[in-house]
This record gives sequence, structure tokens and C-alpha cells, in this order.
Amino acid sequence: MEPESRDLALQQSALLARARQGDVDAFTGLVESRLEAMVRTATAILGDPAEARDATQEALVAVWRDLPALRDPERFDAWAGAILVNACRHTLRRRARVRVREIALATEPADEVPGLDASFFGGRTVEEEAVAANMLERAFERLSGEERALLVMHHLDERPLTQIAAWLGIPVGTAKSRLHAARQKLARGLERESR
Repeated sequence: MEPESRDLALQQSALLARARQGDVDAFTGLVESRLEAMVRTATAILGDPAEARDATQEALVAVWRDLPALRDPERFDAWAGAILVNACRHTLRRRARVRVREIALATEPADEVPGLDASFFGGRTVEEEAVAANMLERAFERLSGEERALLVMHHLDERPLTQIAAWLGIPVGTAKSRLHAARQKLARGLERESR
């Protein structure tokens, strides 16, 4: 481990020890560096920034409340991640209906936006790109909370399967097969949307 990484790990460990004893400032310092990634993960799972912030807040309250009971402080990130995923699952279950989100369409053609032309979108126009994004969004909304979490953590957050398995509390082989199944389900959903 490089000296900078070692120093950061020691700082995080010290913050965690103080936070476990009820030090609010230490807890704030501990989650500050993780907050943006947590919100991004929750937003990708839930698809709604406001719900994502609420789920992240709910998760952080649970982390703070249960921190003294954390048995393995070295697994803090996996433990907090699992709490976040569960908060997102609860949010998805609470939804009474599917929310329809709008994708803002650009008002200017791609050739009038400086620096953007059809090659930027792989040969597609801004409108075609918006339609494709909308199809992906609708297909993604059909996935379960766990399927969303798997895809988001692996593809958006680029987390390894070992960490994802720890967050979800499942064996690595199970995480791998569920990730494969989630990809297949998303692909089928995209196929349906394109018809």
C-alpha cells in the first residue's frame, strides 16, 4: 500500500472509531467523501433525484443509528452500501405507481450546438439520442430494485463483483448470475421498447 493510501486508511479508521463512540463530526467526516457516490448510486437505482436524496438520508440515519453495532469496522463501506441498497428497495416498494420522468429534448439541432454534431452521438441526432435514452429508462424501470442495484453498482460505479456481493449479502457466484440475468432482462426490455 502506498503511503498516501495508508494515511487515508488510517484517517478513515480513526474517524470510524470516533464515530462509533458517538462523535457526530467524525461521522460527518466519514460520510462526506462517500456522499456523492451514494446519491449517484441511489439516483441510478431509483431514477428520481429527490427520492434518491431521501433514500440516501434514510440510509445515513440507519448507518449512524446502527454504527455502534458494526461487528467488522473494516467492512464499513460494504455494510453502508448494503444499507443504502435496502433503503432504495424500500423506496421502490413504497411507490404506489410508476413515475414517468421526462427527458428534456434539446431545442436546437445538433449542428447548431457548438461542438456537437452527429458524430458526437455515434451518428444519431440529439432527438434520436433522447428517444434511445427514454427507451433505456423505461426498460430500466421495469427491473426490480435488486436488478437495478446490480447493474448500477457494476456498470455505473464500476464496483467489482466481490464488493457487490458483500453489499447485497450474497455469494459472489450468485451476484454474478444475478447480474447476468439483470443484463438479459434489460436487453429484453430494450427489445420490447424498440418495437
